[in-house]
Amino acid sequence: MTLNLKARKRIGLVAHDNKKQDLIEWARFNRGMLAAHDLVATGTTGVMLARELDLPVKRLQSGPLGGDLQIGGMIADGIIDMLIFFWDPLEPQPHDTDVKSLLRIAVVWNIPVACDRASADFMISSPLMSGAYERSVPDYSSHNDREILFDEPLV
Repeated sequence: MTLNLKARKRIGLVAHDNKKQDLIEWARFNRGMLAAHDLVATGTTGVMLARELDLPVKRLQSGPLGGDLQIGGMIADGIIDMLIFFWDPLEPQPHDTDVKSLLRIAVVWNIPVACDRASADFMISSPLMSGAYERSVPDYSSHNDREILFDEPLV
């Protein structure tokens, strides 16, 4: 199965505290390209991006308060087309399980993910950013249709 992504992509933007400034600098440099797309960001990152770029940014909860999970849900629902997540591999996160879940769900649904500035540069400069794209969506029907057995009836 494929999903037709339009030329105007829906981009999820997330950054850990130690990476927020890096994401802001990257976004400022790429403001012209980002202006052509719909931006969704977690908490403080969204506030900072909207202020710095003077662009509309849909802001969700802060990551530790559920924002990472909200973005993950939007990926699973086909609302987010790509994810730029500047995460800090050297700093333990109180919501580390949410971070891993977000990265996992992005791979499960085959969306492009950039976890650092170099990858984000390659992704945003791709010719695929400005046009439609047929994204392959994995078929999970056998997983969804499997028989689930219970020892006791659910009441």
